[in-house]
Amino acid sequence: MTLVQMQPRSTSATPVPRTVADAMDTGGPQACEDMTVEVALSVMASARTGHLLIRDDSGQCTGLVTQAQLTAVRDSSAYTDRVQLRDILGDRGPFASPVTTMAEAEQAMLCCRLDALPVIDEHGTALGVLSLAR
Repeated sequence: MTLVQMQPRSTSATPVPRTVADAMDTGGPQACEDMTVEVALSVMASARTGHLLIRDDSGQCTGLVTQAQLTAVRDSSAYTDRVQLRDILGDRGPFASPVTTMAEAEQAMLCCRLDALPVIDEHGTALGVLSLAR
């Protein structure tokens, strides 16, 4: 029989912060910015999701829209069936990188009052979405 001597782990090591890549959802639907609001709502309903990542013709992520945003646009008096996602996106961003720490991402989401944050690579391509836990 061999005796194994166990040594306690050092507790002085600084824990590695979790990153956005550890918590993001990579399976969500994406849509081109020329899609109409009505079609986007249908895509969201069939995918059973509350948000869509929006990309331009070159594949770069231009933003994220939620079901609540699209429903508000559709229910407004200025709505027509020709309104496209690019018409309602507004400012580009904020976005997170996969190496962004969770603390930084949570702070950005709280400051901007966001339920979801697009995660993009260094080329602007969407990798996924970081969503608040419900």
